[in-house]
Amino acid sequence: MTMTVHVDVVSAEEQIFSGLAEVVVVPGEMGELGIYPRHTALMTRIKPGAVRIKSPDQEEEVLIYVSGGMLEVQPNVVTILADTAIRGHDLDEARATEAKQAAEEALKNRTSDIDYAAAQAELAEAIAQLRAIQQLRKKTH
Repeated sequence: MTMTVHVDVVSAEEQIFSGLAEVVVVPGEMGELGIYPRHTALMTRIKPGAVRIKSPDQEEEVLIYVSGGMLEVQPNVVTILADTAIRGHDLDEARATEAKQAAEEALKNRTSDIDYAAAQAELAEAIAQLRAIQQLRKKTH
């Protein structure tokens, strides 16, 4: 029998995922974190990117885009509290590309009254969504 850990992914709006996993890969601030059953207790912030969940007895990983948030790891439970979380198959590539272009244009246009930190955050989020979409495509092709 494969060892598993219970995983909950929750956003401000809804619970995105709840179930067992053999491994969870999360985009931590300092790099990707691989969480296996019986992992030591941990709490850290996460950055925008793709959470990958390998469920037992399934070939395909579950892919969830998160825009940032917190990760809490206990020996038998992994909880991801995301600012925003979107299931991989619900990501909209056209909208993410449009958001990326708008943020890049806002950063180039130095004469406009924009919040540069907000524009940079929007750009990073759009890029992370596009990377998550690319990861999802690699898995299905």
